[in-house]
Amino acid sequence: QFQLVESWGGLVQAVDSLRLSCAASGRTFNNYVLGWFRQAPGKGREFVSAINWSGGSAYYADSLKGRFTISRDNAKNTVYMQMNSLKPDDTAVYYCAARLVARNNYDYWGQGTQVTVSS
Repeated sequence: QFQLVESWGGLVQAVDSLRLSCAASGRTFNNYVLGWFRQAPGKGREFVSAINWSGGSAYYADSLKGRFTISRDNAKNTVYMQMNSLKPDDTAVYYCAARLVARNNYDYWGQGTQVTVSS
């Protein structure tokens, strides 16, 4: 079983920054693409960002480019999401997810961490 545990969400004010972490265990971390998704109240889950196995390629939702940065440390089995210039619209539960490199679907999900941005 591949376990993902998110941490470091919280309550911040607009224009503040947060750095989310997601620690993985139970599988060979390097075999997985890691992604971040979010779900705001009353809305569906949306893609935020993803990073390939080596960390050499990253992908972002168009609306978040320039404010969010994904990274991973394979030695620590951890993926990060640096979020800058936060807006109230960024308020959501943020989920870490993983998929094998050869698969299109994310098979493993964390429990989520709440990020609340006040105006």
